[in-house]
Amino acid sequence: MKDHINFMYKALDEAYKAYALGEVPVGAVVVKNNQIIGRGHNLRETWIDSTAHAEIISMRNAAREIGDWRLNGATLYSTIEPCAMCSGAIIQFRVDFLVYGAPDTKFGAVDSVLDVVREPAFNHQVSVISGVLEDECRQIIRYFFRQLRKKK
Repeated sequence: MKDHINFMYKALDEAYKAYALGEVPVGAVVVKNNQIIGRGHNLRETWIDSTAHAEIISMRNAAREIGDWRLNGATLYSTIEPCAMCSGAIIQFRVDFLVYGAPDTKFGAVDSVLDVVREPAFNHQVSVISGVLEDECRQIIRYFFRQLRKKK
């Protein structure tokens, strides 16, 4: 569990980078053999790209790092429960493990709204651990949207 906490703090570091850019503060890291091989944070507004989610960016960076789109044996740490798009990408990248912080009751596609990553009809399923640093992961999102509402 200690490793999960340490790597989730690295994902939170990425979320703070997104926050500093005015992006929804979600961060992710991909770990293989106890090493971070990919990092990412939301860049949807910056890149003007609705697919620029932290999870997608971190997996793309990890694939480039190892020279293979298959991330077998890798763990994705995400501060928030991945959406349907990111959950589908997790399966496509063949990530074995997902660890996430806070649930996303509106868009979560792992435990909240759907369960994409464990769907038995797919040729790949993902093991999941949720709730790692849940309070910290939830706080940054809440603070971001509270500040956003104050500006309006």
